[in-house]
Amino acid sequence: MVEADRSGGNSARDGASTSPGPRILRNHVPELQTERLLLLPLSLDDAPAIQAVFPQWEVVRQMNAAIPWPYPADGAETFLREVALPQVERGEGWNWSIRPRDEPARLIGLITLVKSETDNRGFWLDPDYWGRGLMTEAANRVTSFWFEELGMPLLRVPKASANIASRRISVKQGMRVVGETEKDYVEGLLPGEIWEITAEEWRAHRSRR
Repeated sequence: MVEADRSGGNSARDGASTSPGPRILRNHVPELQTERLLLLPLSLDDAPAIQAVFPQWEVVRQMNAAIPWPYPADGAETFLREVALPQVERGEGWNWSIRPRDEPARLIGLITLVKSETDNRGFWLDPDYWGRGLMTEAANRVTSFWFEELGMPLLRVPKASANIASRRISVKQGMRVVGETEKDYVEGLLPGEIWEITAEEWRAHRSRR
């Protein structure tokens, strides 16, 4: 299960958004929790675990074509050194590993938030853990962080139209399609969609649950 373009790849980010700045320290990524998951700030020590899980065709096929495939042996370390950790230091990104609360040493995916005009969230999950609602839990927690703790007004997420699992999460979250596009993904040129939700829409959606 994947969303957007970035989590675990090596591509550079878009320019920073002009959205209001975060309410917390700009380079602080807090530990987050859900009922079944721990979301821990990424560190360089996570490279071997990412390298062991990420390079699966089911994971990468509908991610940005800038992600190298076949995935190189140093791909995870390069992603952390050149993309994820510099984002945090610049105050432009918040990146977490996803781990079961009952197996906190096991990395099963990543989820990210990025200040950008075009693409604010990305995630991937080990296929062995698909179909359990885990990514919905993680996405809900970081979306709340985006709106309530960072004070951002809008969340925008592009994705492949064929990415049914990711689309299902967006629907559950009350997001809406605001545009269509065509984009190069790892598996080739595919139709895409742009989904978004405002802070007000998010709060109203959550209040109805």
